[in-house]
Amino acid sequence: MVGLGRMGGNMAQRLLRGGHTVVAFDQSAAALAANVSEGAAGADSVADLVGRLAPPRAVWLMLPAGEVTEASMEELGGLLAPDDAIIDGGNANYKETLRRGKTLAERGIHLLDAGTSGGIWGLTEGYSLMVGGDPDVFRRLEPIFQALAPGPDRGYCRVGPTGAGHFTKMVHNGVEYGLMQAYAEGFELLQAKQDDFDLDLLAIGKTWQYGSVVRSWLLDMAVRALEEDGDLESLASYVEDSGEGRWTVNESVELAVPTPVITAALYQRFRSRQEQPFSGRMLAALRNQFGGHAVRNIEP
Repeated sequence: MVGLGRMGGNMAQRLLRGGHTVVAFDQSAAALAANVSEGAAGADSVADLVGRLAPPRAVWLMLPAGEVTEASMEELGGLLAPDDAIIDGGNANYKETLRRGKTLAERGIHLLDAGTSGGIWGLTEGYSLMVGGDPDVFRRLEPIFQALAPGPDRGYCRVGPTGAGHFTKMVHNGVEYGLMQAYAEGFELLQAKQDDFDLDLLAIGKTWQYGSVVRSWLLDMAVRALEEDGDLESLASYVEDSGEGRWTVNESVELAVPTPVITAALYQRFRSRQEQPFSGRMLAALRNQFGGHAVRNIEP
């Protein structure tokens, strides 16, 4: 039996389909109702959830990084007993995880950080799980990870002690930034020559899906996007970042490990959110000042 405190509905469904007994709680009544409709037992609160579990308990949290995770950890720390475990599947900063793990360990409570990748496709495809924590506790809870992973023998592993799971997921997301940026730039280059060569971007993407060294799940999703909107005219060139890319770049600075591709991809996301960036206007002004080069003025 596993308790899912404020956990993603798709993950709860996958556990239920794997034969696990699940107790669920979510602040959203609709989300909780959806889990209950799939077969989970609904709890009225975190305290109620903990009370419904038999020791040693396992509570999985799936929350945004920051205050809500901190508050939930503190609440669970006061409710759980020695040898119970919290599994943090959110994208927490690994340094925060190290601190939380130490605090919980003083109470005899285990913290496993499960870096989780799979997004909205995890229900059907399974989740990639990078788990940090005590090896004995990991083995005890391994059936949970096996039910969530793409298969019982693949797609998950214990990567190291507490903190290692979130660190690995941080690097994973940094790599993801770079891959996505490379695809975006490649398709833009193709699009720029579309008229000269009558290029069919969708056909090219579908060709790359088979036999090409650049085939990947991300490419599959690029093809799907082009199928839905060939010119992507319905989308604005505005890209947020979840925070893990920033942490990856910061870590690369602290460790003096160069990550130029990941860093450039992060900076490109910053640029996508700027209209008429000051640096571009300064560049235009400098060319005009030293060489009299023409500038384009913004109409009042």
